[in-house]
Amino acid sequence: MSSSRRTLWLLSSFLLCLCLAYTAGFGAYRLRDAIRAGHSGLLDVFWEAWDHIERTFYGEIPSPRERTYGAIRGTLALLDDPYTVLVEPQPRELEQDRMRGSYGGIGVTLRRDGEGRMVLAPYADSPAERAGVQEGDVLLAVDRLPVTPETTVDDVSARLHGEAGTPVTLTLARPPTPAFDLSIVREEIRVPSIAWRVLGRAPDVGYLHVETFTERTGEEVYDALQELLQEAEISGLVLDLRDNAGGLIDPAVTTVSQFLRDGVVLTELRRDAQDRTFPVRDGGVAADVPMAVLVNGGTASAAEIVAGALQDRGRAPLVGEPTFGKGSVQTIYDLSDGSSLHVTSAIWLTPNRRRINGMGLAPDIPVARDEGSQDADEQLDRAVDYLLEYLDE
Repeated sequence: MSSSRRTLWLLSSFLLCLCLAYTAGFGAYRLRDAIRAGHSGLLDVFWEAWDHIERTFYGEIPSPRERTYGAIRGTLALLDDPYTVLVEPQPRELEQDRMRGSYGGIGVTLRRDGEGRMVLAPYADSPAERAGVQEGDVLLAVDRLPVTPETTVDDVSARLHGEAGTPVTLTLARPPTPAFDLSIVREEIRVPSIAWRVLGRAPDVGYLHVETFTERTGEEVYDALQELLQEAEISGLVLDLRDNAGGLIDPAVTTVSQFLRDGVVLTELRRDAQDRTFPVRDGGVAADVPMAVLVNGGTASAAEIVAGALQDRGRAPLVGEPTFGKGSVQTIYDLSDGSSLHVTSAIWLTPNRRRINGMGLAPDIPVARDEGSQDADEQLDRAVDYLLEYLDE
């Protein structure tokens, strides 16, 4: 490797790693000053080993980007923390879209069928549906780039996403129709993070399922509760947090605040030993509504914060199975190439200062999920029974 190439890669690698070095306690300032002073002896052994690889390795040498990412991931592995990770540009872009709850796109779901083909299903009244995409259409290419069996769903999603108002051309197969092209103009696609309804077996009980916590979840929960309370006139509520892997903490705090009048939602402990408390926000619309919360092993992170706060405050029993046990906070550093570094920087405690990380929350009313039936939902039934008994008292 030439001296100029080596220097360029060395500098880029260190720029990406400085945030990591700081959080891992490796003395970022000392390393930074050493680099500025031209003392790169710390990496002499690395370059010595890599020179041997470049001269003698029988196989393809990774690209500079792959080597940089590999170096970062190798260092992160030393931290022994599954949540401190490097996220490459494409999945980072998709992650940001999910957290926003909206994106520029055409409004389709993607799946592989039994033959390995990429199959589309358009959202109702989406740009894709209005342009003529039908459920079951097979996607052959996006803007002339083929979709092969090796192309991942995330790869295709990234190609379909883009700025609202820009076109994208799909090459589709709809047997027995020959392959054809369809041009679609992207629009802002909003993906709801919740679903709600009044339960058929208990017309006085509302059901609110929060699938994830995006930037829009707090507003969506407020609107759903207003409709359930004012139009449906419910007397009780089941809050379903099963398989909710978390998301953003701010909308989680807003959600909890709809059910509490005052107090603390959670406490955050950082490495500097400074506690930060998150108080209940004013304006909760369902603080007096009897409720139960459904949880399971897929309930994690911000969803555990919501469940733990309601459990600690005696506001609602948890019904179902023990939760996942992810109570750590990841600070996200967006890097210059579009990738991001997610660094565990704090842990969360419930209002009673219970640690969630590695422990999870135990349900007040344990109910195992019935895996043998797709229609039966024993956990939901038990939560409804609890509310009906409570309302009859």
